[in-house]
Amino acid sequence: MNDTGTPLVRCAWCGESPLYQAYHDTEWGVPLHDDRALFELLTLEGAQAGLSWITVLKKRENYRAAFAGFDPALVAQFGDAETAALLVNPGIVRNRLKIASTIGNARAFLAIQAEFGSFDAWLWNFVDGRPIQHTPASIREVQASTPLSDTLSKALKKRGFRFVGSTICYAFLQAAGLVNDHTTDCFRHGEVAALSSRPL
Repeated sequence: MNDTGTPLVRCAWCGESPLYQAYHDTEWGVPLHDDRALFELLTLEGAQAGLSWITVLKKRENYRAAFAGFDPALVAQFGDAETAALLVNPGIVRNRLKIASTIGNARAFLAIQAEFGSFDAWLWNFVDGRPIQHTPASIREVQASTPLSDTLSKALKKRGFRFVGSTICYAFLQAAGLVNDHTTDCFRHGEVAALSSRPL
């Protein structure tokens, strides 16, 4: 409900789940500039491959505990012992390739930080530092990938990242606020657009 007692209109994809709605209302599409949070989102989007986002969202706290609070410097040091423990951890998606990719991605993430000062600086250069504002009337108008996500995917793969296909990259761009894809009837569309207009 809003202040007038009228039910809030949200993007249709978040359904009725309180967890999903809270994520939609407070995080999705908000411009993100914290490297650790960006690494978390990139990891979770990769973990989602072949699954639903709500499945991964429910495991988010388990992922934070399992992957050292998504500190890339710590995750990059994971070896055989940590991998073995992750493979039997029921709180995460126990996929050997996804686990290995997270560790490898942490190392690639650190390399970008070393070269550009932060992953944030490197990433936001793809949109010239300003979020792209879309105006989809419904979720049917929201694309699964774009030329931008194709470009980001290729750039990440070139630097050694895995589980960063174009569709995963577009979901990441949406989640991290580089693209505002809230539908125009959603109460967050204008709010996120206003956030995006502020100096970054």
